[in-house]
Amino acid sequence: MKKTVHVVGAIIENENGEILCALRGPEMTLPNYWEFPGGKIEENESKEEALIREIKEELGCKIEVLKHVDDTTYEYEQVIVRLETFLSKIIEGVPELSEHAEIKWVPRKELNTLKWAPADIPAIEKLLSNEVVI
Repeated sequence: MKKTVHVVGAIIENENGEILCALRGPEMTLPNYWEFPGGKIEENESKEEALIREIKEELGCKIEVLKHVDDTTYEYEQVIVRLETFLSKIIEGVPELSEHAEIKWVPRKELNTLKWAPADIPAIEKLLSNEVVI
């Protein structure tokens, strides 16, 4: 039986309507796919606490978690991933590259030009349909 992991992702939008996108590196699982930054929820941690911690670790900045966007379960070859995404904003610091191969700000309407990890796609579709607003 495949292992299921519960992860959270931050949809960080700046004042220009651009979303922060992170490219998985060649040494990571699902290399060269774009994703929302975030990671696994630790034991005794809320989803929001996990997201704040992960963004601090991955990008070196502090975020405020605003609202829940999507809850998707996707079965990959090796693992089942439950991804919950949250609209968030940076309240301190500037995102710095550490774990990912690349990070970049992408206008919301251009998100579908990137090759996204399958679990992130339902949230992308909501963003493109303007279902999600700050």
